[in-house]
Amino acid sequence: MDVFELIQKRESCRDYSDERVPREKLNALIEAARLAPSGHNGQPWRFVVVDDAKQVLRFAECVYDKETGINRFAAQVPAYIVAIENQTKKRFSSAQFSSQGNRGVDIGIATGYLTLAATETGLSTCIMSWIDREKIKKLLSVPEELYIHLAVAVGYAKSPEIRQKKRKAMEEIASYNSY
Repeated sequence: MDVFELIQKRESCRDYSDERVPREKLNALIEAARLAPSGHNGQPWRFVVVDDAKQVLRFAECVYDKETGINRFAAQVPAYIVAIENQTKKRFSSAQFSSQGNRGVDIGIATGYLTLAATETGLSTCIMSWIDREKIKKLLSVPEELYIHLAVAVGYAKSPEIRQKKRKAMEEIASYNSY
């Protein structure tokens, strides 16, 4: 499938089958993320895969908010990939490179690659940014000084049907040569 078909097919899944995801496929997703570009080739990421059934259920408690119902599907997800900002040394002084850096952007790009690779291999994903970072740190033994950006739910969708995307019109989001 070409890249535009892949982009059209990729969607956020919230209804997973109970089929386990083979580690070979999970490794392929990490490989896609690993190959993503990053500012100054900093590669500021570390990915933790959660695929043990008991650990997945504990993890689901870290991403589901009972009060609001956000991520209510979390307990049915067969695997998660957690994107953590790995601290990397800056290769430029702050005068040359913003102290803010590109780490969040880089992790977003790597996550985009990961989710497109998942779609290509027949998997479905949902990027979750509403997560309890402190609970996740404890559960996965993530060093306190590191920042957890997001979690990606990974599995096989119960239904192969793809929803129609609802997006703004092109003229609402883009212009040439001036705003």
